[in-house]
Amino acid sequence: MLIGYARVSQTEQNLALQTDALARAGCKRVFTDKRSGARADRPGLAEALAFAREGDGIVVWRLDRLGRSLSHLIDTVKDLERRGVGLKSLTEAIDTSTTGGKLIFHIFGALAEFERNLIRERTQAGLDAARKRGRIGGRPRSFTPEKIDAARKLLKSGTPPRDVASSLGISVPTLYRWLPASKDAA
Repeated sequence: MLIGYARVSQTEQNLALQTDALARAGCKRVFTDKRSGARADRPGLAEALAFAREGDGIVVWRLDRLGRSLSHLIDTVKDLERRGVGLKSLTEAIDTSTTGGKLIFHIFGALAEFERNLIRERTQAGLDAARKRGRIGGRPRSFTPEKIDAARKLLKSGTPPRDVASSLGISVPTLYRWLPASKDAA
């Protein structure tokens, strides 16, 4: 029996491309996850692996859907092989039930890990270059200097902190973080 496994990293992403391809490949059952491949807790993958019996085949759209690290992929394939279960990747045309498929699996897995490492290095280099130019990433602050001045004036006029925070669109803890009571009492 062919058992499909499909995964996307974000909950708002769509699985249809993968599930359609798995159905065309003849999968009788398809398990899915909507979470990062880097996470160890993927219930759909755990169910697919537990469901597979000797003589079955796990089918994925691409190898990176199964795992992000080469070691995880190799461990999974070794476990499947030990249990007499094959692995097929539709995009890479890999079938680990054949000797050539095993070789190609290891080559593609190494290349995929190499590509991920290159992306990580380029991203880090870009962030470092941006920092050197004075750019700081992250979410913009919601409590701007203008809002701080307005909050200070409202507090000095006797407006309760909860009302000040509400009118400025911030939380009370944020208000206290930026304007501790000891500073404003003076």
